[in-house]
Amino acid sequence: MICVPSMLINSSLRFFPNRNGFQDLIAVIIFDEVSKQYISGQYALSQTSFEIAKGEMAFITGHSGAGKSTLLKLILATEKCSSGNIVVNGVDLNRIRKREIPFFRRRIGTVFQDHQLLNDRTVADNVALPLDISGFSRNDSLRRVRAALDKVGLLGKEKQFPAELSGGEQQRVGIARAVVNRPNIILADEPTGNLDPELSTEIMEVFEQFKNVGVSLLIASHDISLINRMNYRTLILKDGELIGDTGRGGSS
Repeated sequence: MICVPSMLINSSLRFFPNRNGFQDLIAVIIFDEVSKQYISGQYALSQTSFEIAKGEMAFITGHSGAGKSTLLKLILATEKCSSGNIVVNGVDLNRIRKREIPFFRRRIGTVFQDHQLLNDRTVADNVALPLDISGFSRNDSLRRVRAALDKVGLLGKEKQFPAELSGGEQQRVGIARAVVNRPNIILADEPTGNLDPELSTEIMEVFEQFKNVGVSLLIASHDISLINRMNYRTLILKDGELIGDTGRGGSS
């Protein structure tokens, strides 16, 4: 069992040995025997335990209803677990107060399958939405928006509208919006579900760029061929249970 003290708990941050035997990778997500049971009695997750390190990119896969989306919602604190402990960025989510949740989420970027762009707003306006909510000045916001669009290869398309972009470009705008607040965790829920294999690979290459600068990514996907091509750690869910972990300390 992982010992989880209360609230902002640096002591809960976990380290993993690197190739030289030194411990330098911090676990930014910790699930310790986590279960989620709904009022109907059905378990969406059952006694699930895993850790995601700083700068790690991992997939979650499983059939529809296996618990992938529920797991992401628990990390975002949009739902609470029924039992067990969840620690994200050093915060014990069993103890987080409701008023603290918006600030907690600023360090987490979220990418959706349908990218959820506002069609009546420009690319720049869509990317700037999290900054507007956070109260950034116009100058700071413009600077961050341009930097985010540059990272996803869309600098120069600030004034275009979503309908003028390809599906892959629209998803890149969604990624830019997710990273504009400079989060250290990115959660992606079926981000390539509406894209062809070539565009899916392009989106994964964008994710890898963030991984390479220390951002942790957890990607829910049912695209087994994509997961196999990428060859990253994969958590496998079935009926709410974690039945496989191809990564560190897991079984293939």
